[in-house]
Amino acid sequence: MRAITFRGVRDIVLQDVAEPQVRDTGDVLVRVKLAAVCGSDLHPYLGRETGLDVGTVMGHEFLGEVVEVGSAVQSLSVGDRVVSPFTTSCGACFYCERGLTARCVHGELFGWVQDGKGLHGAQAEMVRVPLADSTLVKVPDGTCGEQALLAGDVLSTGFFCARLGNIEPGSVVAVVGAGPVGICAAIAAKELGAAKVFSLDLEPARLTLAASYGAVPLLANDAKALEQLREATKGRGADVVLECVGSEQATRSAYDLARPGATIAAAGVHCESHLAFTPGEAYDKNLTYRAGRCSARAMMEETMPLVTSRKFDLGALFSHRMPFEEAARGYEMFEKRLEGCTKVLLTP
Repeated sequence: MRAITFRGVRDIVLQDVAEPQVRDTGDVLVRVKLAAVCGSDLHPYLGRETGLDVGTVMGHEFLGEVVEVGSAVQSLSVGDRVVSPFTTSCGACFYCERGLTARCVHGELFGWVQDGKGLHGAQAEMVRVPLADSTLVKVPDGTCGEQALLAGDVLSTGFFCARLGNIEPGSVVAVVGAGPVGICAAIAAKELGAAKVFSLDLEPARLTLAASYGAVPLLANDAKALEQLREATKGRGADVVLECVGSEQATRSAYDLARPGATIAAAGVHCESHLAFTPGEAYDKNLTYRAGRCSARAMMEETMPLVTSRKFDLGALFSHRMPFEEAARGYEMFEKRLEGCTKVLLTP
């Protein structure tokens, strides 16, 4: 089969690889219909995260059709249309029982193979899904596939971040980053009752998209624009800041925007070695800082019904759609934000 594989920093290729096989009784094989490039895919692509084996199939956002099931699989059948979170989960361990499916003791991340161990990704014609009963979610009939795919990562991560922020009705919320996750976090903040949601980014095109979902757009490097947030809070700063980038600069911006007693919630994947503010600075603002990997499988119980409701046109988050043959260009466009790129959808 054809798959997009990791060869090195800024080097991915479409090549023929062996088709996956059912290895365990709880596995299913999924024929991929749609896959997406995620900001997290850029970390190994750019060398920010190291250890990924050459030849690893990339990607963890996918939707497809079940084509084979293991003998112990109970809730899925051949022909089912399914979407997956970015990690597998057993549904029964200490963490899964508490909704922390991202920390399942048996879970694996799609698209991460290191020293020969791990799980290949889904930017491929076929993908093996372990723990399928407790990992995959059926897509309701009539639901748009592109939008359903977003429930597995981007939409769930945005809602996870907003819930980490403990948003109260009437709150003023600042979202650092107007990429797909940041826009979904802004949507979630509004859904949770925020009175006003500000979206900050350096890219005007992304801010325009965020505004279409109800956020107030602010250029992050425009001091005059940021005064709008101060005015909305009588000079205090945001009640909640949702950090959806994953960089030292974004964390520092979140700190500067937060009022005393605020909560900063971070969903961005961080690779830096230290926090951008000191314990003393956190103390002086009485800050609450919460962070972590989204438990996407648990969040999908909330986000898939939202997709099915068609309340939001989430398909607008995809700026570019292209076949696997153009994946290398898609990664470059996504990294460099060329041609107004916000998110790339790939089709086999």
